[in-house]
Amino acid sequence: MSGKRKGLGRATVHDVAKLAGVSSITVSRYFKQPDVVSEALRLRIAEAVQTLDYLPNQAAGGLASTRGRIVAMVIPNISGPIFANTIQSFSDVLNRHGYQLLLASSYFSVEKEEDAVRAFLGWSPAALVLTSQYHSAGTERLIAKAGIPIVETWDYAPERQPLQVGFSHLEVGRQAVEYLHGKGHRRIAFVQNSLVGDLSALDRRDGYMARMTEQGLEPWVFVPTEADPFEAGRQAINSLLQRKQPAEAVIFANDNLAAGGMLAGLRAGMRFPQDGAIFGFGNYAFSELLLPSLTTIRPPAREIGEVAALRILQALGEVEIEGEIPHLNLLDCELIQRESA
Repeated sequence: MSGKRKGLGRATVHDVAKLAGVSSITVSRYFKQPDVVSEALRLRIAEAVQTLDYLPNQAAGGLASTRGRIVAMVIPNISGPIFANTIQSFSDVLNRHGYQLLLASSYFSVEKEEDAVRAFLGWSPAALVLTSQYHSAGTERLIAKAGIPIVETWDYAPERQPLQVGFSHLEVGRQAVEYLHGKGHRRIAFVQNSLVGDLSALDRRDGYMARMTEQGLEPWVFVPTEADPFEAGRQAINSLLQRKQPAEAVIFANDNLAAGGMLAGLRAGMRFPQDGAIFGFGNYAFSELLLPSLTTIRPPAREIGEVAALRILQALGEVEIEGEIPHLNLLDCELIQRESA
């Protein structure tokens, strides 16, 4: 047996069964009723699936008529406000051309993202959209041979093969330092996201550290231990602004953290920006409603969704845009100056 299905280049359920040393029925149960398969067999089948990059053919299960009109997207957090505009604008553009969005959340886990990609490719979507440039080795193998348009959003990695639609998180970190430095601040701290898998936030941290070093300043990074963003923000404020030599300004990895820090500080009798400037990222809906309102950076969330959808439709021949499909689509972030910094 060749190990690949003739014409499609995919491994079959029989290939997985042969490699795992089980029956094809057991492999089918592994996907449909995993609880009835013993743990030992599940491990063997999972290893065979990984080795062969096997993709279950979900379309064969009764939805074959939808093939070719679905575009799949994996987002780190569907409920997160920062991605809402991207999802909506992306879906709106697709719908106007007869395509539907299939959506999954990775919860900032490369392993969960790989599971979603593997499942989505089993439906034979027209295209696949991922968030950021950071994926597991398994996901990299899957997208390399998917044979459909792949777009990476919310990031900018010119060296990578998939179409890029996004912005540089490194530049965001640098831009925040430039702004606060221009305001006269020198002791500028950065608060990481307490979510371990938010690797793009680490890029913003790296941009902050690089610009601080270029300015001859000492980077000061705080890593919260609290999982809840508001508690993590409170923890950061207590550590950074209530010292003998406190930070003059604090850059938070996102607006949730910044809001948590500011509210905790206000309850403790602090004033912003007099007792310390607060700077966020994301321009969440509540950011301008805080008192004081939050200085932050607005990512091009809606534009990312629109451009990504247009590039996919262009690649699929659904729309005509003058010129070739650009590999790199670098969009601009906007610094929103408000009262906190």
